[in-house]
Amino acid sequence: MMMSRFIALAFVLVIPAAAVAQSTDATYCAALGDKYQRYVGQNDAKRRAQNPDATINTAIAQCSSGQAASAIPVLEKALRNAKVDLPPRT
Repeated sequence: MMMSRFIALAFVLVIPAAAVAQSTDATYCAALGDKYQRYVGQNDAKRRAQNPDATINTAIAQCSSGQAASAIPVLEKALRNAKVDLPPRT
């Protein structure tokens, strides 16, 4: 009996923490995408119009479709390569 209560308590504590982490990742991912579009996309609009970067476009789309974990590293790398500071991760 004690073990089943412990497992139930663990689920009660872990599930909300996971949801908060996903929400935080989604917010950070959106901030990365916004910053990329604002600072890199505008400065490089002519080149991107001729040769759009599918990797970045896919990563930005992933941010809004719940796949932030795979999009974040791509966007962070793109911003670092463009010498743009990353937004704060809260």
